[in-house]
Amino acid sequence: MRIPVALARILEYESTLLEPAVRLLLDEIGCAPQRGQRVLVKPNLVSRGNAGLSCTHPLVVRAVCQHLLDLGATVTVADSPAFGTAGQVARASGLAQALRPLGLRVRSLGRPEPLRLSFGAEIGLSRTARDAEMIVNLPRLKAHCQMRLTCAVKNLFGCVTGWRKAVAHARHGDQGNRFPALILDVAEALPPTFTLLDAIRPMHRSGPVKGVAFELGLLAACADPIALDTAVYGLLGLSPEKVPLWAEARRRGRAGADPKRLAYPLESPAAFDASGFEIPRTLDPETFHPLRVAKGRLRSLLHRLGLRG
Repeated sequence: MRIPVALARILEYESTLLEPAVRLLLDEIGCAPQRGQRVLVKPNLVSRGNAGLSCTHPLVVRAVCQHLLDLGATVTVADSPAFGTAGQVARASGLAQALRPLGLRVRSLGRPEPLRLSFGAEIGLSRTARDAEMIVNLPRLKAHCQMRLTCAVKNLFGCVTGWRKAVAHARHGDQGNRFPALILDVAEALPPTFTLLDAIRPMHRSGPVKGVAFELGLLAACADPIALDTAVYGLLGLSPEKVPLWAEARRRGRAGADPKRLAYPLESPAAFDASGFEIPRTLDPETFHPLRVAKGRLRSLLHRLGLRG
């Protein structure tokens, strides 16, 4: 059986077609929580720097939350930025203001509990994420200086709490395929996950914070984050050798990593012009120097204490 990946063309976030498109895409992939079901909406909240481009657009998140609320779901919006709090990043991106009329506020994913990884180590994964009955994953498509490209699977790495992500970089980066394996381990430990990708105006050339906007006009949805990523890799003309996460998913034999296993019930990838979308030619090391981790941890503590703007 083929895995459906639903694609829709939306040229502007302010389009009156955005909310109908979001509802159509979520319906197409079977994202229909029952009344009262606990749903975690997981946007991409990276940093207050360049938040308007590095984070999932507030209007996309709002449209998804409105649809879930209309279905009667109990919605929590949360993420775990590496530095600072989700609330701080949400205010910088405009998300906090966009969700206020819905009675929602953005929380930080906390309550870490150990997850045993496939190579024997452990990492602190948010119990809030693991206890959800459903996750709606809302990444923003971006070039990435370490992973070449980030999409659905990488956004779920944000369910690792706070500074533990930086520590994971320091411990496991540049050790063969450990870091891509870690990210896939995290994604596969989570509850049923539906992804809606914000690629209306993705980031290219560099990332995940310092890139520039690219006009792609794409919203995409899938019940399998690996399959959604594979669809996007194909649309951009990439190969597994170029994308560490894709290579790891194929090594594991995941069905979603095979382009031949995908189906497109709405728009075809050929309907989207990605010519000119630039990704890093060479990748930075995945590891973080311990001093960088320590400095980041100090910045995070200062943010939480209100001692740093």
